[in-house]
This record gives sequence, structure tokens and C-alpha cells, in this order.
Amino acid sequence: MTITLDDVTPVVSRVIEVPLGISLDRLHSTFQAALAWTDSHLSELTFGHTGFGIPDPSYGFDGPLDAHKTTLAQALEGMRGKTFRYLYDFGDAWEHSIKIQGIVPIDPHGSYPRLLAAAGMRPPEDSGGPWGYAEKLEALADPAHEYHEEALDALGDDHDSHAQPNIDMIHASFAALAKKWAPRPRKAK
Repeated sequence: MTITLDDVTPVVSRVIEVPLGISLDRLHSTFQAALAWTDSHLSELTFGHTGFGIPDPSYGFDGPLDAHKTTLAQALEGMRGKTFRYLYDFGDAWEHSIKIQGIVPIDPHGSYPRLLAAAGMRPPEDSGGPWGYAEKLEALADPAHEYHEEALDALGDDHDSHAQPNIDMIHASFAALAKKWAPRPRKAK
């Protein structure tokens, strides 16, 4: 599947492999690791008109369904297309488009999730969403801009929107998830 961060230039995308049986809460964790988000905000996966995340009883029936109780295969059932959405940080509204590129048999000797390709460094957390980030980049590039100093404080003087992601870090994060999610051997009685 390909994950693309919407409305951000240059393009930020990741191509990953996960098993269809992955629970949606684990898929969320995979997305967090793939993009090096800090998992410090609420999120929601949306398939058609159905959202999955952390249920909040105060929403009643209007809130998201429990991502822990649904697999990717179950969420995709009955969908015409194989695309869905991922929203991270309801305030900054980092929207991601996810497209299933194909379904291949699971490698019984491999570990999942797998990173196949990565392009673009994601924007810093809490940088105002796609439009706030674009404004900060514009101000950062122009020392005469009235918000240049604010952009420097938010992004740092060494911020490079054209930097490439740290592939080794993503692989390490994925390996940690695979180890955490590996079936545990049963103890002999």
C-alpha cells in the first residue's frame, strides 16, 4: 500500500507491506512509524463512511468504531475501490490517502510491516497542518517576511523540506513493531 500525505509539497509518501489480518490499531502504529509521527494526537482511519479509532463514549453512536477490534481485511470488505483515509492530529488535520496497490501472499519467513519505498520528509509535528506548514516554509525562505522569526522558532534554521526520510530509522521502528507483535511461545505446563 502507498501512504501519501495530502496537500504537502514536496511529496511525502511511503510504500509498505502489511498482512491483511493486521488490526487497524496496529495499522495506525505502522503509519506512525513509517512517517515518524510521534503518536501524540488522536487519529482516525476512514473506510468509505466508517471511521475507526479510539472510541469515546461521549460521542455516542457518532464516534469512531474501535480500531482494536477490526482488521484491515474486515474494513475493506464490500468497498468498491481499495483506497481509504488516515487523519492524524485533528487540530492540524494531517490527511493521508492510502491506496492498496495489490495483494500478495504473506512471506512465511518474513516479518511485517515492511518498508518498500519512501520519499519526502514529513513536516514537523504541530506546524499548523498543510497550510500552516506551507506558510512557515514561505516565511522561512524570506528573511524580510514579517513571520520569518516565528518560522525559525517553529522549524529551525536548518529545516529542509526537501530532505529525505531516515530509512534506517523506519526499518528499525518496523523491526521493533514486528518483535512486539510476534506470537509468544506458550509456556510448558
